[in-house]
Amino acid sequence: MSNIFAAIIIVAIIAFSLRGSIKHFKGEGGCCGGGNSVVKEPDKKLDNPVIGKTTLKVEGMHCENCRNRVKRVINSIEGASCKVNLKKGLVDIEYDRDINPDIFIKAIENLDFHVVSTL
Repeated sequence: MSNIFAAIIIVAIIAFSLRGSIKHFKGEGGCCGGGNSVVKEPDKKLDNPVIGKTTLKVEGMHCENCRNRVKRVINSIEGASCKVNLKKGLVDIEYDRDINPDIFIKAIENLDFHVVSTL
C-alpha cells in the first residue's frame, strides 16, 4: 500500500514539474524576470529604404521575454529593425543606414545571450 502511495506522489511531482517547464518555455512562467504577463514587443518600421540585412545565430533565447528583450535592444538602435525566431535561434536585422554589425552583436551579448555566428 505504501508503494502505491509513493508512486502517486512521484507522478504528481513529475506532472507539476512538466507543467512548469511547458509554461516556462512558452514565456508564461516569468523567465528572464518578465513576470506572468508577456506584452509582445511591436515591430519597428524603418523610415528609409533598407540598405542592408544581417542574420545572427544567437544562443540562450528561450521564451517570449527573451525575444522581447532582443527586439527592444536592436530596435532602440537608430536605423535598425529586427525579427526574432526563437525556434531557430535567429535574429534577422534590417537597417536603413550604414551600421557596423558589431554594434548588434555587442547589444545582444550585453543582454547575456551568446552570438554564435553571423549568417
